[in-house]
Amino acid sequence: MVDYTQPVKATFELQRKSLEQGQDALEQTVDLQKRVGEAAVDSLGTSESVQRSAVEFNQDIVNSLLDAVEANIPGTEDTVVELRDSIDEQYETLLDNHEELFANLTEEVEGGVDSIDELSEEYLDVLKEQLDMMLDAHEELEDQSVEAVDEIAEQVDEIAEQAEEIQSQVQEASEQAVDSVEA
Repeated sequence: MVDYTQPVKATFELQRKSLEQGQDALEQTVDLQKRVGEAAVDSLGTSESVQRSAVEFNQDIVNSLLDAVEANIPGTEDTVVELRDSIDEQYETLLDNHEELFANLTEEVEGGVDSIDELSEEYLDVLKEQLDMMLDAHEELEDQSVEAVDEIAEQVDEIAEQAEEIQSQVQEASEQAVDSVEA
């Protein structure tokens, strides 16, 4: 007997694999988004450090210039001290504001990344539940389809047997007719 259900089973298996691969691809995409978000947060720390170093370097250059003025121009010592104090105070304020800005920015970005991660996880959970329900229904449909194909195959086999019987009866009748005509 020919197994007519094999192509049906293979088709359903291919469909299931396709659905599962689609889910895997989506999960990998969400994971990539999560890693990109984490990298963005990490890069903020690096950016802050680089910018802070640049500000501190500028402060050092200005102080070096003031040192040169103080050393080379007599009578500027008091003015340079006042100027240095004022500039150092402004740089300190700038660095404090810089630190606060990056702390707030980092907090906001981390909060956004956390929210996106949370929503993505919820989305994946819902998607997984729906896919599981879909796969259950898909397997049920496959079982029904295989059963229907089996029933049709049995009917085809029965019809083939009946056709063989009819053919055999026709053959016998033909042989009897030939025998009676010859006799």
